[in-house]
Amino acid sequence: MKRRSFLKVLGAGAAAMAAPESARAARGQPSLRYLRPPGALDEEDFLTRCINCGQCGEVCPNRCIKYFSLENGLTSLDTPYITPREKACILCMKCGDVCPTGAIQPIAREAEEIVENVKMGHAEVDESLCLSFQGKTCGVCYRACPLPDVAIRVGRLEQPHVLDKCVGCGLCERSCIQMPHAIRIIPSHG
Repeated sequence: MKRRSFLKVLGAGAAAMAAPESARAARGQPSLRYLRPPGALDEEDFLTRCINCGQCGEVCPNRCIKYFSLENGLTSLDTPYITPREKACILCMKCGDVCPTGAIQPIAREAEEIVENVKMGHAEVDESLCLSFQGKTCGVCYRACPLPDVAIRVGRLEQPHVLDKCVGCGLCERSCIQMPHAIRIIPSHG
């Protein structure tokens, strides 16, 4: 390969990696599905305030907070995110306590405060994949939820029903034994 061709390929690859999520989706590439830490401001304000200090990830006892490279575009570079299937948030609320800019707001570790102020996303159940909807009792997602009967309840054969107060921590998705997973978090960020 000639040097000029190599540089064009290299430049195109770098541009594709740095492209925003919407541009990748428009080209048919899969969009990233991620959560911001609990207490994070809406996406635009979050990106404006976050100074990429890394303190939220350092204080996280579950080590679920990771940082973007170029896979989500330049505006997200070095900002914190959570991938619930890999490691979910345990709602310890320590990240908001250490955020120096308020990009992640402090929230008391009390159920009422968490339900009122944490908006990471919302769980959705795919009944065609869920074992409990296939006649086999499971209930793993319900038992993993830190807000049982508030964010999720179970019906016959432990069929999960997600309620409006789900905060999107991802513990249900992380614990789902089905592959592909029958419950997943739909992020609240735009």
